[in-house]
Amino acid sequence: MPLRTILLLIVSIAIIIFAALNWGAFTTPTTLRLGFTTAEAPLGLIMLGLTVVMAFLFLIFVTYLQTSVLLENRRHARELQAQRDVAEQAEASRYSRLREFLESELQKIRYRSELAETGIIARLDQLDRDLRGAVEQAGNTLAAYIGELEDRLQRERGQSDREKSQS
Repeated sequence: MPLRTILLLIVSIAIIIFAALNWGAFTTPTTLRLGFTTAEAPLGLIMLGLTVVMAFLFLIFVTYLQTSVLLENRRHARELQAQRDVAEQAEASRYSRLREFLESELQKIRYRSELAETGIIARLDQLDRDLRGAVEQAGNTLAAYIGELEDRLQRERGQSDREKSQS
C-alpha cells in the first residue's frame, strides 16, 4: 500500500476515535450565527458532517483525476502504437527497397561478368588461332630451312662425288 493511503487511513481512524470519545461534546447544542440570523444546533456534528462531505468531495476529485490520467495514458498508448506501426512499415519498406536495389545491382554485375567472360573467351580463341597460325608458320619456315639445307647438302655431295669421280 502506498504511504499516502496508509497516512489517510490513520488520520480517518483518529478522527473516528476522537468523535467517539467526545460524542457528548459533539452533540451538545450551541448558538450558531449564520450571518443575519442565529440557530441552535450541535456544532460538533455540523463540523463532523462538513469533514465527511469534504472527504467525499476529495474522494470524487481523486477518482476523477485518476480516471482522466488513465484515459490520457490509453490515448498516448494508442498514439504510440500507431507511431510504432508507421515506423515498422517504413522500416519494412526501406528493407524491401534495399533488397530490390541489391538484386538489380547483382543482376548488373552478373551481366557485366557474362560480357567480360564472353570477351575473354573470344580473346582466348583469337589468341589460340594466332598461336596456331604462328606455330604453323614457324613449322613451315623450319621445313623450308630444312629443305634448303638438304638441297645444299645434296649439292655439296653431288660436287664432292663429281670431284672424286674426276680425280
